[in-house]
Amino acid sequence: MADFMTSTHKTKWIYTPQDIKHKYKVANQRAKQALEMFGTTRMEVDIDGTFSYAESQNDAKDNAEKRPKPLKVEEEQLLRAFYEFKIQDVCDAFKFPRKIQATALIYFKRFYLLWSVMEHHPKDIMLTCIYAACKAEENHVSAEELGKGIGQDHHVILNNEMLVFQSLGFDLIAYAPYRALEGFISDLEEFCGAQDDNQLVALKGALDTARIEADKIMRSDGPLLFPPGQLALAALHRANAAHGIFDFERYLRSVLSHHDQPGHAISELTGSINVIDSLIGKLLTPTSKDVKHIDRKLKSCLDPGSHDKSKKRKHRSKDSSNEVTDIS
Repeated sequence: MADFMTSTHKTKWIYTPQDIKHKYKVANQRAKQALEMFGTTRMEVDIDGTFSYAESQNDAKDNAEKRPKPLKVEEEQLLRAFYEFKIQDVCDAFKFPRKIQATALIYFKRFYLLWSVMEHHPKDIMLTCIYAACKAEENHVSAEELGKGIGQDHHVILNNEMLVFQSLGFDLIAYAPYRALEGFISDLEEFCGAQDDNQLVALKGALDTARIEADKIMRSDGPLLFPPGQLALAALHRANAAHGIFDFERYLRSVLSHHDQPGHAISELTGSINVIDSLIGKLLTPTSKDVKHIDRKLKSCLDPGSHDKSKKRKHRSKDSSNEVTDIS
């Protein structure tokens, strides 16, 4: 059985908040530079994973006034949050296990540590990450079936598949908090001396709540900052705050004693749980309306021609309005 402590997940994909902020800034800056050089941020991707920026627009450097405005780092963040919520929606619609949903989210997060949404549209990457997660977790769903199920062209999935794998460094084994959660609940049965049905039902209710909390954690930066065991404990802490079944700090001490951890480790672990808790408190769940303006800006960056067409449509609409006014 794979072990998190010796995994690439631990050695390569756990960062500090400063690391993550820097990576987002670098990707955003690169896309801005591409917009200045080529007049577009769109990357052409081949099925073998090779990619290049789209051909330079005519006089891209000379048409600074007409050039689309790039997305800000904060706008990229909001758009990523929107599509991370969509990943959960799509996985729920297909009734995929939580493990697939979590793996797809981790892939999506890792991908956009390297790329800007201005270079690869998150809707396309979202679908590809779900497809890749199904493969990795051996839940066989064809690209055609996935695309058809949500009314999208399945070729987008296949065209981006190798790019996603390469961006992940082919590190496809990802660890989520759900399995650890079940282990903690099983451990709590003994810790709480749960013997009658009422106690067992209460613990099951806590597990259900903790899973919902873990779903929220998976949409935060938590999976890029903390190991899955700590994410699971944070979800359990929030669930226990709602159900009030056991003394959480005493349980933490019990967990650490089983792993021969020193006394000061309790303060470190509590600190991590508090940070994760604050991440959930700051979690963004934007609606389509919230990201409509950002999506329009993104389309202009990826396809500057669409911006000109939109302006022409508005101009024609205005002319038609004037004609109607003249006739009346």
